[in-house]
Amino acid sequence: MGPKGYVMPRAYKEQAESIYNLPIRPSDIYVASYQRAGTTLTQELVWLLANDCDFETALAVPITHRYPFLEIFMFYIEWKKERLANIHQVEESKRENLIKAMEVMTQPVLEKLASMPSPRFIKTHLPMCCLNPTIVDTAKVVYVARDPRDIAVSAYHHARLFTVFDFGGTFKEFWHLFTNNRFPMTPYLEHVKEAWNLRHHPNMLFLFYEELTKDLKASINRVADFLGKQVTEEQMARLCDHLSFENFKKNKSVNYEGLRDYGLMTPRKDEVFIRRGKAGGWRDYFDEEMTQQADKWIEDNLKDTDLRFPTTK
Repeated sequence: MGPKGYVMPRAYKEQAESIYNLPIRPSDIYVASYQRAGTTLTQELVWLLANDCDFETALAVPITHRYPFLEIFMFYIEWKKERLANIHQVEESKRENLIKAMEVMTQPVLEKLASMPSPRFIKTHLPMCCLNPTIVDTAKVVYVARDPRDIAVSAYHHARLFTVFDFGGTFKEFWHLFTNNRFPMTPYLEHVKEAWNLRHHPNMLFLFYEELTKDLKASINRVADFLGKQVTEEQMARLCDHLSFENFKKNKSVNYEGLRDYGLMTPRKDEVFIRRGKAGGWRDYFDEEMTQQADKWIEDNLKDTDLRFPTTK
């Protein structure tokens, strides 16, 4: 799709024009990223700051209910058809939950957004070129990026976790797909560069996941300033505790574990939505040859920009 040739599921074409022309409200707050860039952590931080640190609601209401996922339908339309065709193979006790999940995952998000009260919090993994071109002139956008090697590792596990992807190959095979633009939303670095080029716009806040995890307090202050919010010492302490990796991983409002009951995630417990939460974990997956390939791939794709990831500086 588009001049950069983004890879999209076939179902995207059905709604592409409607998404592009989606009316933007001045009170909208978008959290945008490529998948596995630290989106969920950023969503939670943004929502809490915008809602005056309402931790009780954040813990009680799943993040999927607080943030409509703009393009979620495109991943699940074909999956739904396949599952319905083979519903007889699903255990009878699980069929009802699976059918409910299919309806939720494929419902028209645009209709839901039209009826939502303001302010709306919206999640998207679409590149900026696929969104309404007035978005940064009208609403606020928080974009989070991450070292592409860590993105690939996390996306690999994500593709093994969610049954809609059902990836059974090795990481090396996945890395080949990722760097050759054969995985949804790639090319990744073009995705990031689009947002990077807008980073000086007053309605765009560009974050690196590496900075979020290295200095959470500083990142909280940056987001608070962007949203025009003040943070007390007490709120800062609780935010840091709430967003710490150990607490975040256990938080049922954000860890997506409930999706296993609906057949959307593998029953294997070795794959989880919130995995390790650290920067630089890619080194455990890359051999010397892959590391050299990655260095060259990153260099070649960033030679036309001053974008540099914190871990590659």
